[in-house]
Amino acid sequence: MIKEDKRSYYPRIGYKDYIIDGLELVFGLFLFGAASYVTVQANVGLSPWVAFSVGFAKLTGVNYGIVHVIISVVIVVLDIILKEKIGWGTVADALMVGSIMSIFDSMNLMPLITGYWEGIAAMLVGIFISAVGSFFYMDAAFGCGPRDALFVALCRIMPKLPVGAVRILLEGSALLVGWLLGAKVGLGTVIAVFGIGIFIEIVFRFMKFDVTRVHHENLVDTHMNLVRIHRGEETK
Repeated sequence: MIKEDKRSYYPRIGYKDYIIDGLELVFGLFLFGAASYVTVQANVGLSPWVAFSVGFAKLTGVNYGIVHVIISVVIVVLDIILKEKIGWGTVADALMVGSIMSIFDSMNLMPLITGYWEGIAAMLVGIFISAVGSFFYMDAAFGCGPRDALFVALCRIMPKLPVGAVRILLEGSALLVGWLLGAKVGLGTVIAVFGIGIFIEIVFRFMKFDVTRVHHENLVDTHMNLVRIHRGEETK
């Protein structure tokens, strides 16, 4: 059981808060990168955005983790153009997740699974680890990931479309492009699309974590709050 999230009511009040939450952010993103690597090695189908990265990796010959970083950075730039607020979590997500995937792949930490049911089991493990990583990443409250920020921006641009339809359009487009470029789509893809929501629900309930109570800091919030802390001013 975790402590009540004080950031629901007021900002971080000292440097120690930033250090602790920064470590939580890094740990969550490390888990997310590791989980993404496991789902690739499961070899039963890829989640939409991983398929997008793997597809472009096949096209360019560049490691899919590096491609993931490049795509993430491009999306962050697009988020800024669309006037979405980004935080240090957005930037860290863009740089870390794909880098971890690339490092693990270069180290060949996990062989490509050839057995179908073993692959399904690995996919489920990867999705569960991803859900745990999502808890730590979101609890750190340093901003949405690049793709989530893009989703929010698209919802604002297309207000007449239901939120679910926007999400399906975004991730469906990523999956289609990845598949057309040669990324593997299969039962694991279906498990990834539906399983992440189920595992996140389980993990968040177990940790008694209410995502709606967390106020995410963007870059401006963080800068202003650190200035107040440095000056010894009381945060509100």
